Amino acid sequence: MNTKTLCIALLASTFLAGVASAESTAQSTAQPAKWPAAKSQGLIDPATEAFVDSVLAKLTLEEKVGQLIQADIGSIKPEDLKTYPLGSILGGGSSPPLNAPDRSPQKPWVDTAKAFREAAAQRVGGTHVPLIFGIDAVHGNNNVVGATLFPHNIGLGAARDPELIRRIGKATALETSAAGFDWAFGPTLAAPRDDRWGRTYEGYSEDPAIIRQYGGEMILGLQGAVAPFTGGKAGVIQQGLVAASAKHFLGDGGTDKGVDQGDTKVSEEELVRIHAQGYVPAINAGALTVMASFNSWNGQKMHGNKSLMTDVLKGKMGFDGFIVGDWNGHGQVAGCKPTDCAQSINAGLDMFMAPDSWKGLYDNTLAQAKSGVIPMARIDDAVRRILRVKAKMGLFQAARPYEGRQGVIGAPEHRAIAREAVRKSLVLLKNDGVLPVKASANVLVAGSGADDIGKQSGGWTLSWQGTGNTNADFPNADSIWTGVKSAVEAGGGRATLSVDGKFDKKPDVAIVVFGENPYAEGVGDLKSTLEYQPGAKADLALLKSLKAQGVKVVSVFLTGRPLWVNPEINASDAFVAAWLPGSEGAGVADVLIGDKAGKPRHDFAGKLSFSWPKTAGQFRLNKGDKGYDPLFAYGYGLSYAKPGKVGRLSEVSGVKVVAENTANYFVGGKTPEPFAFQATPSTSVRIAPVDAGNVQEAGRQITFSGDTPAALAIVGDRPMDLSFQTNADMALSFAYRLDAAAAGRVTLAMGAGRLDVTPPAGSPTGQWASVKIPLKCFQAAGTDVTQVTAPFELSSAGAFQVSIAEVKLTADPAGAVCPAKAQ
Repeated sequence: MNTKTLCIALLASTFLAGVASAESTAQSTAQPAKWPAAKSQGLIDPATEAFVDSVLAKLTLEEKVGQLIQADIGSIKPEDLKTYPLGSILGGGSSPPLNAPDRSPQKPWVDTAKAFREAAAQRVGGTHVPLIFGIDAVHGNNNVVGATLFPHNIGLGAARDPELIRRIGKATALETSAAGFDWAFGPTLAAPRDDRWGRTYEGYSEDPAIIRQYGGEMILGLQGAVAPFTGGKAGVIQQGLVAASAKHFLGDGGTDKGVDQGDTKVSEEELVRIHAQGYVPAINAGALTVMASFNSWNGQKMHGNKSLMTDVLKGKMGFDGFIVGDWNGHGQVAGCKPTDCAQSINAGLDMFMAPDSWKGLYDNTLAQAKSGVIPMARIDDAVRRILRVKAKMGLFQAARPYEGRQGVIGAPEHRAIAREAVRKSLVLLKNDGVLPVKASANVLVAGSGADDIGKQSGGWTLSWQGTGNTNADFPNADSIWTGVKSAVEAGGGRATLSVDGKFDKKPDVAIVVFGENPYAEGVGDLKSTLEYQPGAKADLALLKSLKAQGVKVVSVFLTGRPLWVNPEINASDAFVAAWLPGSEGAGVADVLIGDKAGKPRHDFAGKLSFSWPKTAGQFRLNKGDKGYDPLFAYGYGLSYAKPGKVGRLSEVSGVKVVAENTANYFVGGKTPEPFAFQATPSTSVRIAPVDAGNVQEAGRQITFSGDTPAALAIVGDRPMDLSFQTNADMALSFAYRLDAAAAGRVTLAMGAGRLDVTPPAGSPTGQWASVKIPLKCFQAAGTDVTQVTAPFELSSAGAFQVSIAEVKLTADPAGAVCPAKAQ
């Protein structure tokens, strides 16, 4: 039996054994779980090890320690590498290239990579070891303007197409390599088990079977088949490929209550059966790196877990590459801080991701290596693994034939793959005979997501949270609207864009595109409901308005997870889960729009890889769970060839709306439950509806009489913990219109933190404007961000009149200001 066959057999036996024992946690913990074995294909061979030996023997201790450190381009300059022999550089989610804006095309990124490499090579004396430059290329090379953006993993899971995954990996590698990067931080092999988790969309499925099918394919797409060392001529980077990073090891998708970076409280058997399965094919495929996870397992942080990183991953599972940390994740280990953590290296971490802590960490790690706190054998093992990967990458050779190559980023053949992926990922939940739409019809396209490429692409898109993007940031991409317009006009029909759903001539059908706004880790976590737009259901109102006018409605739902949308489904004649399709919105039209006669051009192929909730409280809803009772089961998906009926659904969510469930405090003329306006004293503050943004009564005019100091607040039902939002640089955002000058000081408060927002004398009146104030400004002014009951409190000491609209939290820090603390 060859190695590959043996690994498959071991994996199958492990999986079957886990299923058999899943009925009893007590039984599973009584007997140690059997970890599946794998073999890092192509990583170890005599030529590679001989080369690594020769380099390792020349390195000083300072140079060895430098290999263990990775810094972010936002916190290090190229000239620093002339002194510090660091081993790696990364471009974080919102870190711009050198001397360029965050949203930049290919050339500034290539120039940045070259600048760091050249500076590192200019270090005087010692042995030069090339840098490895990493980036979060998680759905295409998503940091670079003009790159092809593929559907996020949740959509790819619905496609059920492993061969497609390999092609996506290869296209991503080419576009990543062409921008100067060597290393893509993907694929994510998480098995999300609680859909409140804000990274659910980064997982292919709740089911480890799909993750197993995809894990190795994406590795092979990104890296190719790793070959023996030949002096760099056949290195990965010379082939237009990049190193992959299987992540996040281990259990990131299983945290209690879906809290990002939280604690995964499961037995070892469940950790193996559910969360470890994707790593076997990834290691077998030759994964060069694995990224450690932020989460804990039963109280112990993964960045300090020697049992799992060393004994299991490197030992029992046979991983021969290197383990890299996540963003200062080592600082969360007990007894550690970002600049000091020998525990992580001793536990098996090989490279610290120390974006802004790199200098202090280098100094402390060097001192710990000299004192023996970190044994030299552990240092040498980590450096050996890093050198092994760099040798396989071909980084010791100067040739980089794909770097800067034109026509690779956003290549038509890559966009064609992405468009195919969009078509295959769409899941049809309901169709009462309205789809496919005739290309000869009069089609209205409406909704906030209709012509918004940033929204359809989601988080990890040109910025960490994916916020602040406009269509101008996506050259050559197609919004869903432009795709529909092209398909309809090609069939002789008429397509009209009207985001608010208004029309002059009644359309034959309305395609309404709506859904979640972009978010990424932490910020995207939900607290206690899966209800879409709890309290303020602006999108439901649009659907109902169209239906009331006799218009057939096709809903296209953009989402990073299954959400409770029963009212929206009821108000739709057809409902499509489009997930987060990326740059190729035309793939949606390929399936929704038929030919002139209404015959399908492409059928729906997507099947749910996540179970769809029947109530808003079904947070953990996974195939095979006890009491499994979904609205739409895992594997569900209608098609033109195999239609089905969906009756009227219950509109009782089953969950009480509480403050933590929304970041919208006033929107569309409403304060969503459980928020409400509160005037103190009520005799000195008057609040009245006012039109805002051409929407009738979407705002509120606040009039302070001036007879006594007064306040107008938006108050929730209980204190909210906004500490994560504060640390994630989120801001309070609101639109306002100054209607009458202030006769006294005006302040804006969030709890005890009070800021001076008095309009300057002579400020223009009658004009709508907006402002963003970082939560950290309130915190610095005295707000306890763990106990916020009133997220917005406007006070005036004298007469004052102002109108407000859209009070909310935003993850987009662009243009944020920090007013002075009120004295």
